[in-house]
Parts: sequence; structure tokens; C-alpha cells
Amino acid sequence: MHEVPLAERMRPKTLGDYLGQGHLVGEDQVLRRSVEGGNVPSMILWGPPGVGKTTLAKIIAAQSGRPFHELSAVQSGVKEVREIIASVKRSGMFAGRAILFIDEIHRFSKSQQDSLLGAVEQGLVTLIGATTENPSFEVIPALISRCQVYVLKSFSEEQLKLIVTRAIQQDEVLSMRSIEVAEWEALFRASGGDARRLLNAVELLVGLSEGDQVVIDNAAVKSALQSTTVRFDKKGDTHYDIASALIKSIRGSDPNAAVYYLARMLAGGEDPKFIARRLVISAAEDIGLANPTALVMANETFAAIERIGMPEGRIVLSQCVIYLATSPKSNAAYAAINQAMRAVEATGDLPVPLHLRNASNQFMKDQGYGKGYQYDHESEQGASGQEFLPQGIEGSSFYLPGANSKEAGIRAAMKAVWKDKYNF
Repeated sequence: MHEVPLAERMRPKTLGDYLGQGHLVGEDQVLRRSVEGGNVPSMILWGPPGVGKTTLAKIIAAQSGRPFHELSAVQSGVKEVREIIASVKRSGMFAGRAILFIDEIHRFSKSQQDSLLGAVEQGLVTLIGATTENPSFEVIPALISRCQVYVLKSFSEEQLKLIVTRAIQQDEVLSMRSIEVAEWEALFRASGGDARRLLNAVELLVGLSEGDQVVIDNAAVKSALQSTTVRFDKKGDTHYDIASALIKSIRGSDPNAAVYYLARMLAGGEDPKFIARRLVISAAEDIGLANPTALVMANETFAAIERIGMPEGRIVLSQCVIYLATSPKSNAAYAAINQAMRAVEATGDLPVPLHLRNASNQFMKDQGYGKGYQYDHESEQGASGQEFLPQGIEGSSFYLPGANSKEAGIRAAMKAVWKDKYNF
């Protein structure tokens, strides 16, 4: 088999050959005009895997005649960034024209992203960052404010078919065989919309076939790929299965299972900030008021991951996962907002009681706004017991304190104020 992978051999070299993203690089579109006019801004390319982010960056550099430097945020850090910036400075006449492409820029910690700021701000390099994650969450504001954000869309099935057809007809290796794709469904599922994975699958199937005649159908795809599928795919079912197992192990108070699934995710290359976000949600949904400190811990974990990155971040994640798993559990706050949302959907925009309305001028006071409102701090218990819910849903219970020591105190305090009004 050819040493250079099919996906690399078929990588487009010009915008004319580049497939998809017509909203950006089609005739007279914004990014195409920038490239053809030689005025290339720093940018973030945001889109799912395999839609051509790296390819587009290389085409931009080639068509604008700029030096191209490439880093992977997974394998590089501040040291490598500074080395490239220093080499650009030494290049003299090329300073300010060089493109620095950083793949998976969302993997850079805050301090690593900070190291780019000065060079971008001074125009020493034109930054092109590629990310599969929402840049508003993953890229620091100071950096994103200096970049244009371009959203790349997934390939349609027709475009994926065209990519395979081009490879079959034009590739120096595949064009020597008679290849027919009789069925597409399994190929599409295996690719997940990722053109690189699609071409890898086709190359594997052709390599496994004997003779010059190759027929690709659903059965052949399933047979060939079932033993070669990556066990942890960041965008596939296994990704969500293991994330689900982590959260359910925390919910079930099993720290051993929880830290095991954490290790599975980290070993599979999961973005630690994705894990940290899930822990924040778990702290609120599954632990809640049984241990309010859990949400503080989860938020601090997310902040720590942003500051220090990996590999040290695994220790912080482990501490948080074990803390959440061993905490008392309550989903009362989660259940309360869900029930309240259902009530809003069922009853619509009920009028706010007059005594709770904001009487900001005399006209509103004359209409009865604020009349009869009791200032709760002046009550004996610090709570007057007045009605707060709109007419028609008085006495509705959305929050029911959980069966844990923390919420037992909340239950007692609410009972003292509200007596038998609410169903505790």
C-alpha cells in the first residue's frame, strides 16, 4: 500500500479544488476575497472533524504566498510557540506575513494562549487556529477579539460521495483498480461526516480486496471496520457512552468506577474542559443542595484546568470526581426547575400579583402596584408568609427538599414559615 495515506494524497491544493464551505470560499465570499486580495486576517476556523480546517489553512498560506508554520496544541506548548515567533522575527522581510497554524487550539491552556497574544497584536504572525469546540468557551477573550471566527459546516452526503468519487477516479493508486461503491449507508455511518475517516475507510477496504475488481457495500464496510474501530471516538457513540458512565458512577456514589471512566476518557484524548463542564452539571443536578460546596469544587476544577492544562490537570479532575462521587446526593433543585418549567408551559404568562409589582412612578402606584407588599425583613422570622405565586397556581410545590441532612434543615425552616401551605 502507498506510504502516504489516501486522505493526504487527495488533499486539495487550491480554493478551486476545495470542496464545501461555499459560504466562506465560494465566488465573491468573504474569506475568498480576503485571500485573493492578500489581506488575510488572524482567524479561528471552527467546525467538526474532517471538514477541511487544516487544508483550508494550507491553501490560504499557499495562495497568499506566505510562510507557513504548523503546530498541534496536543503536542506543543509555550516553548514551541516562542521558537516560531523568534524565527519569524529573524526572517526580517517576511515578518508580519508568516502564518502560524495551530490545530486543536482549544487544547491550549490560558497561559499557552496568552503566549500568542503579543505576536498577534503586533502583527508578527497571522494566526489561524482550528477547533472542534465552541471558541467562545475555549479561546480566551483577548485572543478571540483579535481574530475573525469562521464556522465550517459538515459535508452533505452528496459532497461525501463526490470526495470518494474523486479519489477513485483521480488517485494514482485507486485509479488503477476498478472500484464501485454499491451501497453508501455504512460508509457514511463509519465516517461520521469526517472526510478523512471516510477516505481512510475506503483505502482500508480497497487494501483488503484482492484482484482489480472492488465492490464496496454495507456488508464489506461492517466486516472490515468492526475490528478496526477506535474504542474511544470523541465524536462517536463510545464517547457519549463513557461520558454517561462517568456521570452515572458519580450519581451512584461509586468513586472507583467514576475515576476509572475518567481515566478512560483522558487516555482516549478527551478534552479535559469537556469533562470539567460535565462535572459542573453533575454537581448541580445530582448533588445540589445536599452539598452546595460540590458546585464550588466543580467550578474551581474547571478554572484550574483552564489555568494549568494537562497532564497535571488529571490530578485536579480526579480529586473533583472522587469528591462528587462521595458526596450526599439530591436532585431536588433539578426536579424543581423542570417542574416549574412545565407549569410555565401549561399556564403561560400569568399576571404577577399587584403587591409584587415594581411601582416605579406615581401612575403605577395609583394602579395598585406594590400595594400591600410586606417587607419580609421586618417580620419576626424574617419571612412574612405573604403570597408570591400568581393567582391560579397558589400553593404549587416545585421544590421538595431531599432526604439528606442538609435539606432536612431546609425542610424544617420552610415548614416554620409556610406551615401546611406547601407539600413537604
